[in-house]
Amino acid sequence: MKTTARTVFVIAPLVLLVACKGNTDAPIYGVDPALPAPQRGLLPEMQVAEPAGWGDRRPQVPEGYRITAIATDLQVPRQTLVLPNGDILVAEGRGGGAPALTPKDVIAGLIKARGISPVKGGNRLTLLRDADGDGVYESRTVFAKDLNAPYGLALVGNRLYVANQDALVRFDYQPGQFTAAGPPVKVADLPSAINHHWTKSLTASADGRFLYVGIGSNSNIAERGMAAEVDRAMIWEIDAETGAHRPYATGLRNPTALTIQPGSGQLWAAVNERDELGPNLAPDYVTSVRENGFYGWPYSYWGQNVDTRVRPQDPAKVAAAIQPDYALGSHVATLGIAFSTPAMGPRFAEGLFVGEHGSWNRKPPSGYRVIFVPFRDGRPAGEPVEVVTGFLGDDGKTRGRPVGVTVDPRGALLVADDLSNTLWRVTLANPASANQGGAP
Repeated sequence: MKTTARTVFVIAPLVLLVACKGNTDAPIYGVDPALPAPQRGLLPEMQVAEPAGWGDRRPQVPEGYRITAIATDLQVPRQTLVLPNGDILVAEGRGGGAPALTPKDVIAGLIKARGISPVKGGNRLTLLRDADGDGVYESRTVFAKDLNAPYGLALVGNRLYVANQDALVRFDYQPGQFTAAGPPVKVADLPSAINHHWTKSLTASADGRFLYVGIGSNSNIAERGMAAEVDRAMIWEIDAETGAHRPYATGLRNPTALTIQPGSGQLWAAVNERDELGPNLAPDYVTSVRENGFYGWPYSYWGQNVDTRVRPQDPAKVAAAIQPDYALGSHVATLGIAFSTPAMGPRFAEGLFVGEHGSWNRKPPSGYRVIFVPFRDGRPAGEPVEVVTGFLGDDGKTRGRPVGVTVDPRGALLVADDLSNTLWRVTLANPASANQGGAP
């Protein structure tokens, strides 16, 4: 049955009464999850926990580790980059501005707004310096300002690349700089019309020749029409010298984080999947990304599971859809990934740290944590391990929401928290244990 905008507006006040029921089952994860049947309603149950200050609380980390706040009062920190001299760059900003075209957009916007910081996004890069290496970042300067919702960061030689919501730009960079020497130079325009998913994730190829930019869809399941999705729901490969671009992989609804696997040079992505199929569908995921690969959106999810809501369908596309490598659970909103190093200790020596911003459309909520996906022989192997928790408290209140995660090669995990506007640093309590066998 065709539902007009007017019809939806009339029944919108009843939506929460007929939405999909909450499910207390744990989110589905792993390399080959057994997916449940879709559950359909006009809207999912929506729940964002009430924000609260940390007070005397702190995020929780495993025994043998400690966590400290190395920067507070930031202006919506998103992603971080550790520079060769140990300085940390923090991208701060809030983008978007997509118009609310339907009553669903209005309702979802109101719910999401409950769980975000009231602080205005900084539209800047902040540089933190720990001059004596004691873990206290005593120096803090604005490296660059007047950017447009910066998100992804990458350094190639003496060029620092920043993915704004509308363009990939670069700065000249020399180790030890406190501030940029000049304004940014545009490398390539990025799709920014509507900008339903505004974040532009970024990483550089191992040889530095190419930049990879993740560009999210302009809708949930192409309900705005495919014309609104031109150049979206994909990863671009951009020539670092010329700015020329091409689609590297497609059918990725919202590739919110990209990284290169050490050793192999393989591109990996975190992807946020579609909504309104129930509390346990479709799973967000991390995956290695095949060149010219198609990952299903909007026609199918988790490989070749057809989304019957999409019209017209494309059976050939569905048949070509690649199943991702590792499911993280539905609606966890993964926004950060980083490969570990042995310096993080034996328990986390090989694998992928994952920052889960947390759900707004699942009851009970999912995500709101940092996990570790263990790898063996270069592939995911085993159950996820909780690394940083406590963002969603036992009192039901949210004190933080993880975004980007970055591994400092010297043995630290950085976690950007865009609700409390804090940058957290996780380290071994006894760094010598990184060179010893057994669990920390």
